[in-house]
Amino acid sequence: MGELAAGLPVTRSAVSQHLKVLKDAGLVTERAAGTRRIYRLNPTAVAALRDQLDTYWQRALTSYADLATQTPPTESSPTQTPPEETS
Repeated sequence: MGELAAGLPVTRSAVSQHLKVLKDAGLVTERAAGTRRIYRLNPTAVAALRDQLDTYWQRALTSYADLATQTPPTESSPTQTPPEETS
């Protein structure tokens, strides 16, 4: 953690809090080495997260592409049917 905090513009406490969140989410593992804590990425969890993000973005991009390729209605072809006239 000290090595991470040294290269970031945040406090060691902030780095520790972020690592706890990542650990609770299963994205990193932690082991004790004397008075130090060693953190490592959990490659399986990171791969699962990547798959989820890829799925999310693919759905979003597909929806965007569908909307972008739709022909917008013109003034001469209204989107709603006019009410029937009564005599």
